[in-house]
Amino acid sequence: MIYKNYPMVSRVVFGRGSFNQLDEILTPKRNGRNAPFIFYVDDVFKGNHWLTSRITLSYKDRIIYVPTKEEPKTSQIDQLVEDIILEYSELPSGIIGIGGGIVMDIAKAVALMLTNKGESKDYQGWDLIKHPAIYHVGIPTISGTGAEVSRTTILTGPERKLGINSDYTPFDQVILDPELTKDVPKDQWFYTGMDCFVHCVESLNGTYLNAFSQSYGEKAFELCQEIFLEDTLSKEDAQDKLMMASWHGGMSIAYSQVGVAHAMSYGLGYLLGVKHGIGNCIVFDHLEDYYPEGVALFKKMKAKHNIQLPQGICTDLEERQFNTMIDVALSLEPLWENAIGKNWKTVITRQKLLELYKKM
Repeated sequence: MIYKNYPMVSRVVFGRGSFNQLDEILTPKRNGRNAPFIFYVDDVFKGNHWLTSRITLSYKDRIIYVPTKEEPKTSQIDQLVEDIILEYSELPSGIIGIGGGIVMDIAKAVALMLTNKGESKDYQGWDLIKHPAIYHVGIPTISGTGAEVSRTTILTGPERKLGINSDYTPFDQVILDPELTKDVPKDQWFYTGMDCFVHCVESLNGTYLNAFSQSYGEKAFELCQEIFLEDTLSKEDAQDKLMMASWHGGMSIAYSQVGVAHAMSYGLGYLLGVKHGIGNCIVFDHLEDYYPEGVALFKKMKAKHNIQLPQGICTDLEERQFNTMIDVALSLEPLWENAIGKNWKTVITRQKLLELYKKM
């Protein structure tokens, strides 16, 4: 038996206002005046001086605002890497991602592709990266995705939606400041929070489950129920706890795997551009046969917060479009093996997936 030798984020700081320590954390990592820090910031913060005024720029450092209406594409990563190579004479001192899962995935992918030749689509899969990334930092401004702790960066390529999963992907440093999540819109808060909840359900019900992933998954699951079903928490406590749930949920799947909702959500994301969090919710809503208790709790949370999920997004699709989504979903073999077991191919048929997609 060979056990996973899993790389974790080597440094993390947690606390309200800890974002103010960013400059102190980065300064020792600077490699000279020609090696800038590149800050990728969610464009929702453009003009938001409360956040951006606390980013200290020196020498050739640069803030790049990232639009987050669509999930990151491999072509977008390649362009960002090319822009850096053409503009600077030296590799950056570091890449810092400030935002939700999309921005953090972009930061991880750019940091990897600056040291690995070729196009990012060539590295979609497991353990294809050969060289360590440059120094990279993740600062979540929304909680739930687990992107701050995971060894993957989810990208939509020309042929599939699949992460760059590697030991070199995790951040070198993470800053967890719950205060940064204070202005998240309610529906977005719910969708990313449910991404965390689904991580826990899929991990805790999977065949890959072990005591390591279980201990993190159970804690995150408990926190999600407290945050989304109880009325006892102050807004600040809820922000603190959801940030911790996100971290624990990400750690849980790091040593196991996700399952049916994520596999099918990747299909929706690839074909229709449905964002990851909401995609998980749309799929999970129909998975009573696989996760009965988790889906019942999810529906309870959805009702409590008066969340209306998009309906009928697959109504007008043609057969070839359904086939594309099914192909993408079925390509994620570790997810199916975790969800169903080694014999998953005899259980999960194209017809079964077609019927599920048609309900959405």
